[in-house]
Amino acid sequence: MRVVRATRFGDPEVLEPGEAPDPEPAPGELEVHVAVAEVLFLDTQLRAGWGREYFELELPFVLGEGVAGVVASVGDGVDDRWIGRTVIAGMSKAGEYNGGGYAERAVVAADAALEVPEGVELDHALGALHDGLMGVSRVEKAELAPGDLVLVTAAGGSIGAWVVPLAARAGATVIAAARGERKLALARERGAAVTVDYSEDGWTGSVRAEIGDRDVDVVYDGAGGRIGAEAFQLTGRGSRFFSYGSASGEFAGIEADAERRGVRVVGIDEDLGPSDQRRYAEAALARLAAGEIRPVIGQVVPLERAADAHTAIEARRVAGKTLLATGREAA
Repeated sequence: MRVVRATRFGDPEVLEPGEAPDPEPAPGELEVHVAVAEVLFLDTQLRAGWGREYFELELPFVLGEGVAGVVASVGDGVDDRWIGRTVIAGMSKAGEYNGGGYAERAVVAADAALEVPEGVELDHALGALHDGLMGVSRVEKAELAPGDLVLVTAAGGSIGAWVVPLAARAGATVIAAARGERKLALARERGAAVTVDYSEDGWTGSVRAEIGDRDVDVVYDGAGGRIGAEAFQLTGRGSRFFSYGSASGEFAGIEADAERRGVRVVGIDEDLGPSDQRRYAEAALARLAAGEIRPVIGQVVPLERAADAHTAIEARRVAGKTLLATGREAA
């Protein structure tokens, strides 16, 4: 089968197409003929060498944590009725990174696979696996009330594309912060009441001009670093700060200040067990099936051009989700 490997840590050019033996499902596993694989921002960071203190990666390795396609075979102990079903599936348990998704075939745990509802496009369904899971869980855990003031950083990203409309549907007033008018326009289309370009100096002053003396009730921070720290300054006692991304290269270092100021922080290390992951991903699929949300697909790139996909993401040229297509049709 065709795969794309990171042969060393570095720029996108370290991603090289190649071949690998076809995988065989072990007991409790499914073999999926992959139609599309998702590209996470985390993939670009790990490829560059970030995060080795969190994840054990031995070179060369195949990136990719989510796939969508048709079940071709099953391992011992798995019901044969899975064969022929169109599914989305993650490659790892919560807090782990196994990779293996940038490939024509993948083996996944049967209990990690979710059948794609009828009428839901496969590209969109794959967005439910990690981004939808994160968006649905963050909005639920924030316990949003109508009239809450919500700030979303990295609002043009694949998770932001879920958080903005979900928060707006919950009755919150959403302030979307992103880089460039294209991403801000998408946020407005999806329910943001206020948009601000955080690549401009003094962007929090623009937010403050809109909200006056009021504190932001909830921050959803997908940017991290300086931007996340600046967003934190708009919170007050009783606010909630959800840190789930580090598009800037690092997470916002706010924990000590948050405790002092009475701000509740929910970080990337929050324990989401397998049952939680499944429940939230199923809820995301249900919202897609109901037509309540439509993910933003920023680019679909052939598998062999994974390096091009990474380059575009790192250049901040992509709004929404990036997918790799194998050329295999789903059922």
